[in-house]
Amino acid sequence: MGGWKTSLSTRATATARPSSGAAAAAEWGLLSTVPVFHGGPRNAELLTTGSAAAFGALALTAVSSGAAQAAQPGPGPLMGDPAAGGVTTPPFPMHLTDMERDHLTTFDTLDFQVFSHADWARLHESHADNVRVHWPDGHHTDGIQKHIEDLANLFVWAPDTRIEVHPIRIAQDFFTSVTGVMRGTFTKPMPNGQGGFIAPTGKAYAINMATVGIWNRQGTMNEEFLFWDNLTFYQQIGLM
Repeated sequence: MGGWKTSLSTRATATARPSSGAAAAAEWGLLSTVPVFHGGPRNAELLTTGSAAAFGALALTAVSSGAAQAAQPGPGPLMGDPAAGGVTTPPFPMHLTDMERDHLTTFDTLDFQVFSHADWARLHESHADNVRVHWPDGHHTDGIQKHIEDLANLFVWAPDTRIEVHPIRIAQDFFTSVTGVMRGTFTKPMPNGQGGFIAPTGKAYAINMATVGIWNRQGTMNEEFLFWDNLTFYQQIGLM
């Protein structure tokens, strides 16, 4: 998922949870899903340090090395807000290696097919068994089964959840970075983490997201970093 990613799923905890409204969203960190980036041993070390400065250094390295090269020669038109619609998935960047192209192809399949159709039996095609996934709210999970549980929880209350476009796709060595638009509609009761439910609001959401992935030599991700704006997400589904 790919395209797909805090986790896009509700997280029940042993502590008491509110059952509705903004407090519920703030208390239990709703979301988390899937995105990717490439750059050799030194860049892998920078990314895994977890510091903002290191992550920025990785991004600058990717740009200066040509990893962020546009899909077409020369500058193209400026992009509008992908979540507003009208943005398509462009061709792959130029000058990719076979490995880099394979990683981006796998990620497209992850988001467009596996995630969007909740086909969790295929998640192993893109994720290692011991994958570590970092969610937008700062927590992380270990293992593919836990990631499947988190992703499946999203579809409980928004069965039409999907990612259909990747406006930006970058790959360098064992890293990928992909942006996407995640959409869905809050049409089913949302578990509140303490045996109750939050009534559906019927509101649709469309949020911009990005995924950074670190891949292994077997062609799956060992580590995945998911990014999106939870405030925008909660506001769109009517929890704030």
